[in-house]
Amino acid sequence: MNIPVYLDNQATTRVDRRVIDAMIPLMDEVYGNASSTQHEYGWRAEAAVAQARRRVAALVGADPDEIVFTGGATESINIALKGAARSLRGKGNRIITTGTEHRAVLDTCLSLEHEGFEVVRLPVDRFGLVDPDDIARAMSPGTILVSIMTANNEIGTIAPVAAIGALCRDRGVLFHTDATQAAGKIPVDMHAMQADLLSFSAHKMYGPKGVGALALRAARQNGPQAGRPPVRLTPLLDGGGQEKGIRPGTLNVPGIAGFGVAAEIAAAVMPEESRRLSGLRDMLVDGITGGVEGAGLNGHPVLRLPHSANFLFPGARADAVMMAMKDIAVSSGSACSTASPEPSHVLRAIGLGREETLCSIRFGLGRFTTEEEVAYAIGRVTETVTQITQRGTHAVPVH
Repeated sequence: MNIPVYLDNQATTRVDRRVIDAMIPLMDEVYGNASSTQHEYGWRAEAAVAQARRRVAALVGADPDEIVFTGGATESINIALKGAARSLRGKGNRIITTGTEHRAVLDTCLSLEHEGFEVVRLPVDRFGLVDPDDIARAMSPGTILVSIMTANNEIGTIAPVAAIGALCRDRGVLFHTDATQAAGKIPVDMHAMQADLLSFSAHKMYGPKGVGALALRAARQNGPQAGRPPVRLTPLLDGGGQEKGIRPGTLNVPGIAGFGVAAEIAAAVMPEESRRLSGLRDMLVDGITGGVEGAGLNGHPVLRLPHSANFLFPGARADAVMMAMKDIAVSSGSACSTASPEPSHVLRAIGLGREETLCSIRFGLGRFTTEEEVAYAIGRVTETVTQITQRGTHAVPVH
């Protein structure tokens, strides 16, 4: 068993060895530029990108020509939201999202507000779910875009994206979903959920960092998206015209190829991996809530990712717990510094008070997590939190 035990797989994942093996030749032997179409080095690089595009598209129910490779999910989100909003400025200026989105969405929306767009941030319930009826009520004739994440990165709650997508289609509004935490973990089909734009990343699914994708709906002849005009975006960058001009710049061929392999593996192992991780997650939840007095689970008890659990430990601050058990790699889910801890916006949005957010810790299981590691984590968390709460030295002060 490796120490520290890594249970922070929402933040990033270990690269699968099969992915590494696929990437190495593209840095050492097939090192051509995929846009160099006049010699074999370029042709082989281009072929590697084409193969990866097919694999990545298949993972999210897209066609290969609907995939635009980017530098990561944050870039994909920026391209999607800013590109769509600026393209549709003449039709309206209202954008609808929620207060529990990833900062990549919230900060991009804030930037668009500075450009004169109106952003409506809807509330969620205590489990982190947004009500599609609230979205419908928030829509006005000037609504051009809705952005709701498929699954939350802190509490793991899975949103009713298919219902939201159908609503947006009926109203003629573009629907973007941040599927970064969901893709490769649960089934994702952009057309079944009627998403026009879908963002995701390689490093959350055992692929390399620094590469992501934006699935951009093209015109389709059949299925739930049939008959709709293709999505048009205003590019953020100018350059050589790569990726249909939406994301110009020399392609990261090794990273893209690794992304493709990671996507193909994720699709193949998803049913079994989901069952295994759900079992380990339930073992973790039962062990911790049964062993730590007062411990509770943040997020939806059923509609959640198979590998994710976020716990509230009343009276034990997350920073104190994590400092006392450095042999377990977990996350508080909030941006903290020792001088000024900042509570998680997600936990505040689901109704937790400031003190409760500072006593919450996120656990993320993964492909390489073992039952032995989960059992070890249960023991260490139970021991550590119990000691801290019994001493009372790290109780959260009431303001």
